[in-house]
Amino acid sequence: MILALFVLLLACLFIGVPIFISLAFPSMIAIMFFTDNSPSIIAQRLFGGLDQFGLMAMPLFIFAAQVMLDGGMARKLLDWSKALVSWMPGGTAFTTHFSSLFFGALSGSSPATVAAIGGIMYPELEKEKYDRGFSVGLISSSSSVAIIIPPSVTMILYGVATGVSIGSLFIAGIGAGILYTLVLGIYVWYRVKKDKQVVAEQVPFNPKQFISVTIKAIWALGIPFIILGGIYMGIFSPTEAAGISVVYSIFVSMFIYKEMNVKQLYKSSVKAAVLTAQVMILTGAAAAFGWILSSAQLPQTLANLVLEMNTSPVMFLLLVNVVFLVAGMFMDGSGAIMILAPLVYPIGLALGIDPVHLGVIVVTNLAIGMFTPPLGLNLFVANGITGVPFSKMIPSTLPFLAASLIALALITYVEDVSMFLPRLIYP
Repeated sequence: MILALFVLLLACLFIGVPIFISLAFPSMIAIMFFTDNSPSIIAQRLFGGLDQFGLMAMPLFIFAAQVMLDGGMARKLLDWSKALVSWMPGGTAFTTHFSSLFFGALSGSSPATVAAIGGIMYPELEKEKYDRGFSVGLISSSSSVAIIIPPSVTMILYGVATGVSIGSLFIAGIGAGILYTLVLGIYVWYRVKKDKQVVAEQVPFNPKQFISVTIKAIWALGIPFIILGGIYMGIFSPTEAAGISVVYSIFVSMFIYKEMNVKQLYKSSVKAAVLTAQVMILTGAAAAFGWILSSAQLPQTLANLVLEMNTSPVMFLLLVNVVFLVAGMFMDGSGAIMILAPLVYPIGLALGIDPVHLGVIVVTNLAIGMFTPPLGLNLFVANGITGVPFSKMIPSTLPFLAASLIALALITYVEDVSMFLPRLIYP
């Protein structure tokens, strides 16, 4: 049954069937031909997979991110980032890079970050005569940190799939996200210094301008502190934090920045609803697929097999990286989480690997997959925004990919990168 299940899954994915159908259809076939259960159990498991408290946070964070994007908060953050780093050599490149970190901390969505930051900064990079391929590689790779830094929709899905604390995953993502951004930033600095195609423009730091921009951006900058501070001070749960972020973003966009009216709020609601529906139907189908695997005892069988082979934690984590990197190249991160996380989670526990650390490793791999050819979603979004052909885009992305793999190795094998803050807060 398991062999037939995976053969059908891979065949559906290969011919381009939508992922949620690729998960639900093999599950239905397995139930009909290999068990005595009624096919209606698939519908029960699909809706049961959505009936989880942790998932309530996801549509709220998606809605908040859309309001921030449409309501001017993204622009305020970008202006603040520019004032912060524009004095450095390659200031426009660094503005793009660090803006992705800050907007990712608001949106939790990598494609949304590409759309927001790329739409604004790509014309600026072209104006400064940066190489087009470098610009697209920069935007695509820098935006991938959005699913590592909290609040991350992908981490919410990992928590739902494995039962790991979403709050702990969020705080572990802070250290990993900052390291990931710094390593990619080192490569940006190297290119600014070395590549003659990159303009090393410098604008003197203007304290008055920085203070002025900071005052304007303070409302946008406050939301990560409200979300994370409230969670870790015990004031509210991650789900409640998501609701607060929606109310806060609407209030700031409509009454502080005054860049959104009721009609625009309705349009933002529709966009967020469509994206939420896409993620939710995938989550439900993956829950049904995962139930089939669990019924067949596949996770337990794999865990026992790995333990019998005396696989070390080092080798297991290397295998996890390979599997999730490959999955991220061909699959949406949400689908990869829901299919593969329940399989590697029990093995990691059996080998003594902290489940929060394992979650950060998994999500970092999927972040890299977001801009890894041939099917990295960020590349398609960037292509739509910039018009740069894939033939020019892919070679320019590879150096960023190499830098991100260095960051992945550090996150994987230096546990304190991600676990220092969780252990400090939850001793």
